[in-house]
Amino acid sequence: MSDDPASVVSIRGLSEADAQARLKAEGFNELPRPDRRTPLRIVLEVLREPMLALLLGGGMVYLLLGDLKEALILLVFATMSVVITVVQESRTEHVLEALRDLTSPRALVIRDGARRRIAGREVVRGDFIVLAEGDRIPADAVLVQCRDLQTDESLLTGESVPVRKIAGDNSVPAKSRRPGGDDLPYVFSGSMVVRGTAIGEVTATGALSEIGKIGQSLSTLETEPPRLQAQTRRLVRVFAVVGGTVSVLAVLLYGTLRGGWLDAILAGIALGMSMLPEEFPVVLTVFMAMGAWRISRARVLTRRAAAIETLGSATVLCTDKTGTLTENRMSVAELRLKNGEIFLPSRTPDAHIPENHHDLIEFGILASARDPFDPMEKAFQELGRVQLSGTEHLHGPEWKLVHSYGLRPDLLAMSRVWQPANGGQEFVVAAKGAPEAIAGLCHLDAADRAALAQPLDAMAAKGLRVLGVARASFAGPAWPGSQRDFAFEFLGLVGLADPLRPSVPGAVAECRSAGIKVVMITGDYPATARAIARQAGLDAQDLATGDELERLSEAELARRVRTATVFARIMPEQKLRIVNALKANGEIVAMTGDGVNDAPSLKAAHIGIAMGGRGTDVAREASSIVLLDDDFGSVVKAVRLGRRIYDNLRKAMGFIFAVHVPIAGLALLPLLFGLPIIFWPMHIAFLEMVIDPVCSLVFEAETEEEDVMRRPPRPPDEPLFSAALIWWSVLQGALAFALVAVIFVVAHGQGVPEASVRALTFFSLIMAIISLIFVNRSFSTSLVTALRRPNRALAVVLIAVVATLGLTLLWPFATGLFRFGPLHLDDLALALAAGASVLASMEFLKPLWRERLRS
Repeated sequence: MSDDPASVVSIRGLSEADAQARLKAEGFNELPRPDRRTPLRIVLEVLREPMLALLLGGGMVYLLLGDLKEALILLVFATMSVVITVVQESRTEHVLEALRDLTSPRALVIRDGARRRIAGREVVRGDFIVLAEGDRIPADAVLVQCRDLQTDESLLTGESVPVRKIAGDNSVPAKSRRPGGDDLPYVFSGSMVVRGTAIGEVTATGALSEIGKIGQSLSTLETEPPRLQAQTRRLVRVFAVVGGTVSVLAVLLYGTLRGGWLDAILAGIALGMSMLPEEFPVVLTVFMAMGAWRISRARVLTRRAAAIETLGSATVLCTDKTGTLTENRMSVAELRLKNGEIFLPSRTPDAHIPENHHDLIEFGILASARDPFDPMEKAFQELGRVQLSGTEHLHGPEWKLVHSYGLRPDLLAMSRVWQPANGGQEFVVAAKGAPEAIAGLCHLDAADRAALAQPLDAMAAKGLRVLGVARASFAGPAWPGSQRDFAFEFLGLVGLADPLRPSVPGAVAECRSAGIKVVMITGDYPATARAIARQAGLDAQDLATGDELERLSEAELARRVRTATVFARIMPEQKLRIVNALKANGEIVAMTGDGVNDAPSLKAAHIGIAMGGRGTDVAREASSIVLLDDDFGSVVKAVRLGRRIYDNLRKAMGFIFAVHVPIAGLALLPLLFGLPIIFWPMHIAFLEMVIDPVCSLVFEAETEEEDVMRRPPRPPDEPLFSAALIWWSVLQGALAFALVAVIFVVAHGQGVPEASVRALTFFSLIMAIISLIFVNRSFSTSLVTALRRPNRALAVVLIAVVATLGLTLLWPFATGLFRFGPLHLDDLALALAAGASVLASMEFLKPLWRERLRS
């Protein structure tokens, strides 16, 4: 095939009939729609939750008893639970839709010998597509005609520098038909044309394209479930089995000894609800939602809130280079004249470039397009705009481009011929390209070429992309057939870099102090990867390449990732292998990225962190967390918040565990000793679905511990409920139960009416619960120190509890609903004293448990 942009008359393309037949046989050029969970399916899943079943069961029994009011209240609780869960679960994955949008731009095709603009989804295999600067490529294709074509494949490879393309045929080995690499005849769906024109024959569409394969791999991956969510669900299931067994026995005992089987069922349901810590998943959801709200104020969006707590336990942070550690934009980092004089614009951005460097900049601009797509040409234009604007060096819009020479495989340089504003026949020629090619155009001798090698090596070691710049003049009017026929003068070298984000070194250092290993994974070359890694503060000595990984088995790769900190020339499926190998080693993996190529590894990691500004929809949809400002330092804020959430979650869970001891005890006590039933399902539902979650907000608002970012990540297999925490909770609950039970039994023994005994016992239990809030605010400090910490949520909760208790005591409707009798001031003082006794006793015992609770 020829590189000459010949007429397309010889290319007829498919006939419209053939195209429609292939479209019908092979389908649209888009990814298949994923299976969706319908709202009905979600509702059916929610109905399997044990607490919901108990609420519905209690409501049905009340209906059978004819108590419509209490039945409706319980059914309202159940409906609220269903609605909240359905809304939360309906937020399903949209990755494949984002991919479908990305892969369906408008396309210019040749059919029946004529060019025709069609929807990208209608492109079929065998179509000939016409490509030009700025086009999004609609399908994978092999080029049959090509003129100076370069494409940006960073969405697929992570490499920010465009790659050159040539015309070719199907003789290229199949292994080479992958994104990335220069001088290949293949273009890929989702890539962008940044220079030149071409015609290509479509070889793959939809799910069979390279971007489609990524979509297919996403559809087969399962998002990593949050560990705390799994732990809490497992714990709830255990309690459900135990509580269910005890409840059945209680129903049989009540019905046999007292009669009244419907009342027995209600008593059994109340006991089952009291023993089922259904608040655990509710509180976990509240903590994650509040954490997401807090971190959103730091410009971090949480798509799956439960991933925040997992980030707090992350042991490895895998980060992409392009667009994550770097800014994903090229800038001129170094100017080096032929006499060896160096200027570094990146280090002195406010300084004026020396006069003798101006020609190097100007001719770099003259060798570029006026309105470029190429990121390196944009870097030249930006530097010229800042440094040469208003000077006589910069050519104006009146200069006319009269001829150009594009890149060719045998000469990696390009030249542009300009006619100055005076309209004379003395044309200005500017060339830029690979340093070796520019040296050839300038006919440098062996000594000059040898002298050029040392600065080239030095600049490459810094990770710079190096271009040579030259100038010439030409009298015309017949243009030479090759750039080689101009009398070029070598001006110097320009080093371009994708600059490191300023916040990265500090963020990496803080990750290291927090015990988190930072690993860089990039599609770039090893020299560039090492240079960026050093700038970021990473250990760049242990570097592994994609070719090396290709030869490793899964077991060997698992051993390799234990030491390697930099991975270069990595393909998308290898990123996924690296993440899976780290997970196989027991690591908790966080993965950052911004391109389509990052989406599978983002989804497979425990925590996927996407860049929101420059990132693609695909990466954002596959991730758990999105950094809206693309600031790598925000990762550290998320880690800090995750650890704070885990600390406070342990406090909240310990509190809830402790609260369930007196609730279950007071539900079981009357059944065992023939006392009046004081708590019915209404009371238990009120305690567990209102009081406990509201009180838990106090723990969510607690400030972080001082050493939160100076301790190593917690072990991945560490249970949320350690033995020390369980026994501490049981001790608190047992003491609260003992005090409230004594009040209940004594009041009943003194002949106090049943309704008043119920109210007194309920109020005493609420005071005990409030005291347990104060006890559990901090494991490491005393009550006095904890009280000095500001916590507005605590004040709000105290006011709300007092108001609710007053309402149940003074509003006749609420009093009747809860079956409460009147209470006197001495009764309220007794309830308050019970709470104070629990608080004083536990604060006395806390120093004995402090070290065990910290560990």
